[in-house]
Formats: sequence, structure tokens, C-alpha cells
Amino acid sequence: MGKIYYVMGKSSSGKDTIYKKLRERHPEFHTIVPYTTRPIREREHNGVEYFFVDEQRLKEMQEAGQVIEVRSYNTKCGIWTYFTADDGQIDLERHDYLVIGTLVSYEAMKGYFGRNAVVPIYIEVEDGERLTRALEREKEQSEPKYAEMCRRFLADEEDFSEENLRRAEITDRFENADLTECLTEIEKYIGL
Repeated sequence: MGKIYYVMGKSSSGKDTIYKKLRERHPEFHTIVPYTTRPIREREHNGVEYFFVDEQRLKEMQEAGQVIEVRSYNTKCGIWTYFTADDGQIDLERHDYLVIGTLVSYEAMKGYFGRNAVVPIYIEVEDGERLTRALEREKEQSEPKYAEMCRRFLADEEDFSEENLRRAEITDRFENADLTECLTEIEKYIGL
């Protein structure tokens, strides 16, 4: 039986970089591309980071019973919805998967596929460093959205609170102060 290795962490913790590096180093992992109604960002590609859809497509998929989990955020730029769908991408009888998401989506996937099928990989970074990384990333955008950056930063404090991490049974954590060391620790943890 395959596993879903679920990478998560607060914004600007480096989870996207870690996810991409693990994919490069271990191409045997399959991916599950989530969906979102938010606008595509610079350097993102439809079907890679997300499937970018509209509210009508989300509604159609919900009516078809394909949506595993869904969450919406009232951002500074409007309501953005993210979701994972059982759309034919997932075959745990044949493959292991590497996924990136939130604590809420991790819990929903664990509920859908079973606790033994979904393995958490929680990435941490000291808050001051995370804020510096977030600001540098936002500065690179052609139209920086600093208010939204701050909203995400503050929301993560609540979303990834110690209480929520305990409830989700997240016990192993990976400090991303040094990318190479962090990747090595994750590879040991998942038996690579």
C-alpha cells in the first residue's frame, strides 16, 4: 500500500522549496495537484503548483462528489478557495505520493485515506526569518500585495498553533535553517 507524504508548514517556511527538491531527488514520487480559485502568480503554471479553476468548476466537482477537502480564505484580494479532489490522480495501490498543503488539508486527507496512509512532514522556521523571506518574495512580484502577505503570516500563527499541531498528532518537525540538512533529515524520516 502506498503512502502520501504530506509537506506542510507556515508561509515562507521553505516548504515549496523542500517539496521541489524532494521531487527532483526522488522522481519516483507521484504528485497530487490541488485546485484553487485564486489568481495564478508569476512563475506558476496551471497543473503544476495548482489547477487554477473558477467557482463554477468547483461547484461542478462538488456536485460530482469529487472534492475530498475544501477551504476558503477571505483575503485582502477577495475570497480564495483551495481544494483537493479525487479526480483520478491518486492510486495508493500502485504509488507513493509527495504532496504539499495545509494542516487542515492534511487532516482531511488523513480522514479520507486513513491515518496510516498519510505521513506528515512539518517544516519549521524561526518567525523573524520567515517574515524576512516573505517580504523578499513579495518584493519580487510585479504588484506586491503586502497586506495579503501580512494576513497570511498572522493566519498561520493560528492555523499552525501548538494546540492544532497536537490535535493533528504532528510530533516530528523539521527545522529549515539549513536546506541541505533539512532535506537529509526528511529523507531519513521517510526511509529514503
